[in-house]
Amino acid sequence: MRIPLSWLREYVDLPATETGRDLQEKLVSSGLEVETVEQLGAGLKGPLVVGQVLTIEELEGFKKPIRFCTVDVGQANGTGEPQEIVCGARNFAVGDKVVVVLPGAVLPGDFAIAARKTYGRTSHGMICSGDELGMGDDGSGGIIVLPPEHEVGTDAIELLELVDEVLDIAVTANRGDCLSLRGVAREAAIAYGIPLRDPALLDVPGPNAHGYPVQISEPAGCDRFTARTVTGLSPEARSPIWLKRRLQKAGMRPISLAVDITNYVMLELGQPLHAYDRSLVQGTIGVRRAEQGEKFTTLDGAKRVLDAEDLVITDERGPIGLAGVMGGANTEIADHDAEAGTSDVVIEAAHFDPVSIARTARRHKLSSEASKRFERGVDPMAASAAAQRVVDLLVLLAGGTAEEGVTEVIAPSAPHTITLPADHPDKVAGVTYGRETVVRRLQQVGCDVYGQDNLTVTVPSWRPDLADPNDLAEEVIRLEGYENLPSTLPRPPAGRGLTGRQRLHRRVGRALAGAGYVEALNYPFISDETLAKLGIEKDDPRRTTVKLVNPLSDEEPALRTTLLPGLLEALRRNDGRGSHDLALFETGLVFRPTGDEPQAVRLPVDRRPTDEEIAELDAALPRQPRRAAVVLTGAREQAGWWGKGRPADWADAVEAARTIAREAGVELTVRGDQHAPWHPGRCAALSVVVDGEEILAGHAGELHPRVIKALHLPERSCAMEVDLDVLERAGTGAVQAPRISTFPVATQDVALVVDAAVPAAEVESALREGAGELLESLRLFDVFTGEQLGEGRKSLAYALRFRAGDRTLTVDEASAARDAAVSLAAERTGAVLRGA
Repeated sequence: MRIPLSWLREYVDLPATETGRDLQEKLVSSGLEVETVEQLGAGLKGPLVVGQVLTIEELEGFKKPIRFCTVDVGQANGTGEPQEIVCGARNFAVGDKVVVVLPGAVLPGDFAIAARKTYGRTSHGMICSGDELGMGDDGSGGIIVLPPEHEVGTDAIELLELVDEVLDIAVTANRGDCLSLRGVAREAAIAYGIPLRDPALLDVPGPNAHGYPVQISEPAGCDRFTARTVTGLSPEARSPIWLKRRLQKAGMRPISLAVDITNYVMLELGQPLHAYDRSLVQGTIGVRRAEQGEKFTTLDGAKRVLDAEDLVITDERGPIGLAGVMGGANTEIADHDAEAGTSDVVIEAAHFDPVSIARTARRHKLSSEASKRFERGVDPMAASAAAQRVVDLLVLLAGGTAEEGVTEVIAPSAPHTITLPADHPDKVAGVTYGRETVVRRLQQVGCDVYGQDNLTVTVPSWRPDLADPNDLAEEVIRLEGYENLPSTLPRPPAGRGLTGRQRLHRRVGRALAGAGYVEALNYPFISDETLAKLGIEKDDPRRTTVKLVNPLSDEEPALRTTLLPGLLEALRRNDGRGSHDLALFETGLVFRPTGDEPQAVRLPVDRRPTDEEIAELDAALPRQPRRAAVVLTGAREQAGWWGKGRPADWADAVEAARTIAREAGVELTVRGDQHAPWHPGRCAALSVVVDGEEILAGHAGELHPRVIKALHLPERSCAMEVDLDVLERAGTGAVQAPRISTFPVATQDVALVVDAAVPAAEVESALREGAGELLESLRLFDVFTGEQLGEGRKSLAYALRFRAGDRTLTVDEASAARDAAVSLAAERTGAVLRGA
């Protein structure tokens, strides 16, 4: 909302020394967002005067039409002689009054005016357009032609009100009252503690039976409708300069007198109005809901198909206006420049349901100055005053006659009252205001306040946003000054710290970062196309996704079922930007619906939901396990003077899973598997034991070549993904610190020959179980294949570390434990000691 300071001063006596910047500071302090203060006419310097065109000579031989004019500027040039001016505009004629800037003047933008030779003549000044004076668009698109009553030589700076300050206020959705000079003037009056001259306080005649007939068939959508009629408008009447200039400063373009007056009153009082050409309205004016598919042409010339929820203004033919949004072309006020201008008008001032208007404006993508105000809340009690103000201005400026008939259709309603404990604002702000301050501030806003300890507050009609005690508390707090609230830290109650799930999540992140991985957080959105590129079959549970009703991107309308798409996209992007050695990780939720979830319930907004309603809503949510994933490509170990580097491979992905498992205090079982998107020969299934049952926790390995090609990834890229919730259930709940033993370790190495198809995990599991409680650690340090072993055979070499907690082990004890381990491995996997 643009507020000219000169216009605002009509309603509130601001100190003469107060500038727009001073007022901005006051309004911001009281809660209004004043974005800028525009200095109109900054740097403007005269002489700038009214002139009358005496002669026009058309200059020939140039690429564009050029005119050499003589203009009477009175004594403004010091000689009284006609001023010679060269001008290219053509929208003025001999005898017209125009605005002339003389040599020595400076126009906005530091444009100095001097006599200069051009097109073979000397031009002593300029004939000005609105743009050159910083006035904006006045609809003429050329030179300013003034009404003939203005005297030659008059100072045009004062006449056109070129010097002013305009406050640009970003009005929030709850403060519709501030989309008017009346509302902002009230805030200024409160801020300065001075009286307000309310422009809505007019003598308005009561309704009678002689007014224009109106019938409301939808009182829920329109609870108030005022109609007034003015006849005998003069066809020659034009909007005066002061009216045009106020509209321009407020950001609106002058159109015609009747339309300009309705726009002016809307800006002044905040009540949108509409003027109908009475000769084009047939029969009773009505308000109803549109018929589904009904067609209607609005003032902008667009043909619109209406919805059954749209509220329309009608006559006997059908719609003549889209209520609260835009009028219809079939009753448009004709321009007085036309041969048959509008002489009789019907003025509409109504109050419409904010929600209905907001939905209509969005449905038709038709935001107007009227809809912006109605959807934020308009003062219903100002409708009759606004209509009277339009009538008065039409009578004054267009020579019209106001008919005695006044129509008012009003749905019964009662003022909104709120019961407020007098100390409620104190409790909300943590400051002691006291009852007197609370009452005074609420009365300044316009409330009627009664009572002592419990106040009964009647909310003013122009503040529909004041709905409950907290709204009233906010009014007191903002007017007392947010800057006066003390800075205090909240005192949270003593808690138990992080949950086990949270601690595991943080430990995993720290462990992976310590292992050289960089965290990459991604949006949790995917597409079916991406899952297909990962080679995931249509019947895979990961293809069952939760679709978003309003996704950020139509290309990714679903919630992720795996962390890999986002990580792989980050890998591809960084590799494409020159970072080729990458190790990324992410921890977060995935969304795994089963398809059997019940339909989500809609929770109430007028009360707190019950525990049963919340439980029902929770039951409709998909399962959301917390996962961890890594992706790798390029060098895992850099080459240098210390030796050769090493590229990342599937074993690094498996080791990342083991790193995570160690933080959960569990041992992973690693077996070969085939699972998209991994290479079928380089994919490991990761399992843990939960309550005596082995459960799949995730997968790791090298990505399938087809996936790498489809996603444009570097060759031999690897990935891992595990379920942290499964690891948490399998873990001990706390990671035990390593215990330092004072007794020596006994190391025994064994090399076992098994079939090549036997997984190393099965051999390791058998060795671990057979070795018993004396086994401290087990490590595979060599895998060998060769002719001496035979075709289809491999040798697995393990280092077994034995230690007792209370004594030094003997050689016999260590050897016995080793033999027991080898024996069980031989029994389960067919392993044979190498060289035996």
